[in-house]
Amino acid sequence: MGISRFVLLVFTISMLAFPALSDLVLSKVDRRIFLTSHIVRISSTLEVENAGPETVSKVLLAFPDLQAQNLAYLMASPHEAKAKVKVSVVSFPIDVVKPEDMPPGVTFYSVSLPQGLTVGASFTFDVLAVFTHALRPMPEQIGQADIQLVVYQDSASYLSPYVVKVQSLSLKLPDSRIESYTTLESTKVQGSEIKYGPYENLPAFSSSPITVHFENNLLFAIAQELVREIEISHWGNVLVTEHYKLIHGGAQSKGEFSRLEPQARENVQGPSAVRYLVAHLPPRAHSVYYRDAIGNISTSHLRGDSKKTELLIEPRYPMFGGWRTAFTIGYGLPLQDCLYESEGRRFLNITFSSPMIELVIDTLIVKVVLPEGSSDISLAAPFFMKQWQETKISHLDIVGRPVVVLEKTNLVPELNQYFQVYYKFNRLSMLREPLMLISGIFFFFVACIVYMHADTSISKFSASYLAKQQWEEVRVAIQQVHNIICQCLATHDKLEASLRDLSRTGEVQVCKAARKSTDGLLKELSKELKPLMTFLQSSPSAVQVEELVAKERELLEKLMAKHSTAVEAYEKKSGARDIENRIALQQQKITALRQEVDDLLEFIDEI
Repeated sequence: MGISRFVLLVFTISMLAFPALSDLVLSKVDRRIFLTSHIVRISSTLEVENAGPETVSKVLLAFPDLQAQNLAYLMASPHEAKAKVKVSVVSFPIDVVKPEDMPPGVTFYSVSLPQGLTVGASFTFDVLAVFTHALRPMPEQIGQADIQLVVYQDSASYLSPYVVKVQSLSLKLPDSRIESYTTLESTKVQGSEIKYGPYENLPAFSSSPITVHFENNLLFAIAQELVREIEISHWGNVLVTEHYKLIHGGAQSKGEFSRLEPQARENVQGPSAVRYLVAHLPPRAHSVYYRDAIGNISTSHLRGDSKKTELLIEPRYPMFGGWRTAFTIGYGLPLQDCLYESEGRRFLNITFSSPMIELVIDTLIVKVVLPEGSSDISLAAPFFMKQWQETKISHLDIVGRPVVVLEKTNLVPELNQYFQVYYKFNRLSMLREPLMLISGIFFFFVACIVYMHADTSISKFSASYLAKQQWEEVRVAIQQVHNIICQCLATHDKLEASLRDLSRTGEVQVCKAARKSTDGLLKELSKELKPLMTFLQSSPSAVQVEELVAKERELLEKLMAKHSTAVEAYEKKSGARDIENRIALQQQKITALRQEVDDLLEFIDEI
């Protein structure tokens, strides 16, 4: 605690060295710090006066960096007197800014006023700042039956870049038991409330460190991670499932847990332990359940009225400081309560965060599962968050359902606001799943009818019968291939005969006509051969048959080359000996290939 106060003292000295930012003056500042739970809420009423020569439209708010790190929610709104009837709050735009020539260690926020503040005019507005993890247990470890004491540190002076004419501060505690507190000028204690001030004429960046050490046994429930899945069904239901990973964020439990001590001392039941949680669900929530990894938990109570449905759940064991638990709650909502239609698009309107009361959430992931076939998806949210899209495959899905994933850190109940997811959906797409079911049932019965009328005798469907039948089909195909190859060889012989006639008569045109007729016949045979080769690819004899076909094609190429050489020589009127010399080498290759083809035919005959 001494080190923290030293840091605040150094921060105070450094702040006093910087002058006021502008001619704006805070005529009156009334701050109220609510320490009645583990979430710290600071409500400030600021009266701003323009003492300068120009109109001003923005006001700066300042927070120390250590405090701004835990800032979860910040809102500025018009000030309303207590006597007036409350209306819907209209907040002012707030942006993070980095003004020049400002002291280090301070984070600034700019509030845009609804209209410019003219010279000499004043305006009063309220600022609500909500902080998490701002209370530090002291001591950090306590026994099972001990009360919990916490420490809160702040400044009695309002940190601002403007001069403050009058300022007052009040701290509201959960109980009147106060261990210690910083005493300054004009300090009063009234029951569970500590008041500082009023203080007048405070310079810019004034700071007066204060520390309060007090008792706080309220729920220090922190969700380290919460995953909410909101699934839309156009058949009339919106299913919400919430997966919690919870920790008690208070003073750590010291020693071993004992069930005997609470029974022996009935008046002491672990005052700081988390024994139950309360969730305010929508009024028409139905099909509510509560379970953990083991199964359903029966220690829950549900009651509701026309405004809300209250779910009170009890963990399987009371949670002491540092203890963790994980559980799931789920419920359904009527579709007409959440889904609306506007300008040809549908949109989901639902709250963003957890329905749990006074729950701090370190990381929240919201998954909105839209119906399959949704398109033109967009998001409208009241604050910034990470977002991306995924796809979820569920029952009877074809391409999957689009999922809008949202993520935000450091959340408090004030951020449980409504957001909207817009999308387009064709009504005819709703018939997809029923038609798939009907078709599936129809084809199932058709298959049953076919099966019942099919001949399933053992003789026709035995392995040996099927193997024999398959081999017979292969044998017939091989025989057809053999016949086609023989026809090709016969065609080769006709081509050789045309060359012999050419050497005897010298009629080139007759030889060319024979060549053309042979080409046509060979093309027809090749077409007949192609489906047979495709069928025989998976048979054991496929290698020999493919080799036979390849050798026949190679033989045909050599024969065609010999024919072309001979015809060309006769056209040039070369001598008989010259022609024989040209085709001699080709003839040798043709003879060898013909012998290989004949050998393969004999082998296939044996098959």
